[in-house]
Amino acid sequence: MKTVFIVYNQALTERVEHILDKLNIRGYSRWPQVQGRGSINGEPHQGTHTWPALNEAVLTVVEDAKVEELMTLLRRLNDKAEMQGLRAFIWDAEIGI
Repeated sequence: MKTVFIVYNQALTERVEHILDKLNIRGYSRWPQVQGRGSINGEPHQGTHTWPALNEAVLTVVEDAKVEELMTLLRRLNDKAEMQGLRAFIWDAEIGI
């Protein structure tokens, strides 16, 4: 199992949820209105007058076999909307309960 943490401009919420639905990734936790700034060249997303955009974040645990396709679809989305901002991070996961 892998944990996938996806952070993206809130404008991409429906598209990210569509990707999860398409891959039948049912379980996830979502944080709305996440503030932050991209590490390379992203503008701040702080929900302020100066920087009005906000991010959202999704944490999901998926089977190893789905990770490659999930990342492919997220990369395609990022390529289409690169200025919006999307990052995904993967690490190993064990289900304890």
